[in-house]
Amino acid sequence: MISNQMIQNSIDDVRAITRIDLCVLDLNGAFIAATFEMEEMPENTVESFVQSPAESQSLQGYNFFKVYDEEQLEYILVARGISEDAYMIGKLAACQLQALIVAYKERFDKNNFIQNLLLDNLLLVDIYNRAKKLHIEQEACRVVFLIETKYEKDTVALETVRSLFGNSAKDFITAVDERNIVLLKEVSKYEDYESLESVARMLVDMLNAEAMTQVRVSYGTIVQQLKDVSKSYKEAKMAMDVGRIFYVDRTIMAYNTLGIGRLIYQLPMSLCEMFMHEVFGENTPDTFDEETLSTIHKFFDNSLNVSETARQLFVHRNTLVYRLEKLQKTTGLDIRVFEDALTFRIALMVANYMKYLDTLR
Repeated sequence: MISNQMIQNSIDDVRAITRIDLCVLDLNGAFIAATFEMEEMPENTVESFVQSPAESQSLQGYNFFKVYDEEQLEYILVARGISEDAYMIGKLAACQLQALIVAYKERFDKNNFIQNLLLDNLLLVDIYNRAKKLHIEQEACRVVFLIETKYEKDTVALETVRSLFGNSAKDFITAVDERNIVLLKEVSKYEDYESLESVARMLVDMLNAEAMTQVRVSYGTIVQQLKDVSKSYKEAKMAMDVGRIFYVDRTIMAYNTLGIGRLIYQLPMSLCEMFMHEVFGENTPDTFDEETLSTIHKFFDNSLNVSETARQLFVHRNTLVYRLEKLQKTTGLDIRVFEDALTFRIALMVANYMKYLDTLR
């Protein structure tokens, strides 16, 4: 049901244009909104009008009108005065209020429909029927963007996203939990994943600037049918999880560029444990000190270049070589050799994934 404030704003607008005072009552005669100070209705006046078959009535200097929600009587609108102008304005205001109810319900129904669509809670026949009723195109290219906010229930971030995309009837913004905002965006057949990256970058930049909050954005693949929207949502959700585990420095994650992180994410815990035991034995990455881990990551970042790594770590080249040789003795892997470096890099990613799984237990 629409709020009293929305009703008040609506009749205030009508009053400002027409100078005809209005008020809205519930079916018991209680005031909901008004543009003027009105004394209480005479006893049984509203009750009698509600029970009468008439759609409008002039009584005691006022025009009364019935406002319906579909076929259910919802409000009584009263226009002050019994002139033809007062009647006409009152009738128009009643029609406006009824249209507002329909529009609000349609918006609510659309939001509910999109949420269930994303979560794959609808049968195929329900998707087609409800989409047709809500005037949502079924065959259009769409993609899901997932926006993870730093704080729960970040209404400022939600309103910022709505200000950017809410004016388009083809895009939908909703929230499926307290930390994530979902943007279901329609894209043209000429747009590619490079343009999606631009949209994601704009979201990050605008939310950082306008909402003063840090966000991470992920997106799935483009789907052609409305029924496949849940697939794009699941992909965006996986991209967010994979980015959180393996690519902590990234603020944008695309499902189609997750690489080896996507493969590791789908491994069972038992296989991860077996792999880690084969690679490290008892010397798991958890046993490495901070200096060793920092050296390893910097070495990988510099594409196994010893000289550049030593320069960035502000250590002598021989000191770096000594650290790498010490690591080789501990693990049996010489990360100066590409094959061993690849194994070590994958093992570190698997270790991060196992930590993530532990947090879910």
